[in-house]
Amino acid sequence: MGKDKRAEQRALAVALKYAPGAEVPVVVAKGRGLIADEIIARAKEHGVYVHESPALVALLAQVDMDQHIPAQLYVVVAELLAWLYRVEQGDPSAFSSAGIPHG
Repeated sequence: MGKDKRAEQRALAVALKYAPGAEVPVVVAKGRGLIADEIIARAKEHGVYVHESPALVALLAQVDMDQHIPAQLYVVVAELLAWLYRVEQGDPSAFSSAGIPHG
């Protein structure tokens, strides 16, 4: 397997920032391989939820740094944020199979 093929198969991560009152989330970090590993590790260190959805991450990775997510992703990201809010509020229904977003 060539070097490019291995790099392509490595982990990909995207970090979003959303502040209450902000219009839409912004891409604040993204990377593949070791950079992705570091993004994920730092998120976990700070108690930030890490959602695993290769399809959603692939779409978000196309967004430039410090840019808003595209309108096409508003619904899926809003559903994920709403689910996280329910989890943080201790809503037990957030953990039902129907309540977990698949992005």
